Amino acid sequence: MAVASGIHAAYLPSKFQPPPKTTTSKTTHNKTFRPRRPPPPSLFISTNPTHVNPHHLRDLYTLSNHSCHRFPALAADGRPDPVDLDKLRIALSHSCIVVSVFSKPEVVSYYSSSSSENAMGFGGDWLRRVVPVTAENGMLVGFGRAVSDGGLTAAIYDVVVIPSLRGMGIGKMIVKRIISVLTSRGIYDIAALCSHEERSFFEACGFGEDSLGATTMMYTRTVSSCEANHMVKHVGRKLLVAPLVREPFKP
Repeated sequence: MAVASGIHAAYLPSKFQPPPKTTTSKTTHNKTFRPRRPPPPSLFISTNPTHVNPHHLRDLYTLSNHSCHRFPALAADGRPDPVDLDKLRIALSHSCIVVSVFSKPEVVSYYSSSSSENAMGFGGDWLRRVVPVTAENGMLVGFGRAVSDGGLTAAIYDVVVIPSLRGMGIGKMIVKRIISVLTSRGIYDIAALCSHEERSFFEACGFGEDSLGATTMMYTRTVSSCEANHMVKHVGRKLLVAPLVREPFKP
């Protein structure tokens, strides 16, 4: 059964004033004043599949430089092309759990703007800013999904958070929600396919080496569409593009 919940952090200070600008630490009269971290954003987390708009999810993947394909086409700047919407819809329909996280667009602008003083537009329409976040009035800022046989095993894929809101525990929140739903269904054999860089994140979420010594093997008999002067090395489902090392010619 789909579950949705609101996580309402007090990101608006009292009297609806903007938070103090971040400054460097300084010492005055033998007292050290350190910059105040901005409070966490107001969030809405849902496991209702109908809350996920494939177009918005594709935009989130693009903003996060995330690709769902094993051999994605790469643009001129090295970023993967947007995921195919038809395939994305199929993947979503066959996922046993989808977790989506929403926040107000102005909050996302606040955290992503270099000039945070005016990013949230304080003053004026304060009522719109204190209304709780929902899937309807919020922006998709985080996502994760799981596939399962429905009885014994499951695997977690595509955990992604918009760059401006990373480091706030949103990704961990997504994984924990997926695990909570799976274990409530009696599924405890849960895997996560990740890159070496993501290993510490999943370890913090409770993942580790398999006690039975199992390892992940990927099917490699697939032809890449990369250019002739590049090769693609795979680490989990992440791509590392490196110059092709050509062997010396032997007559």
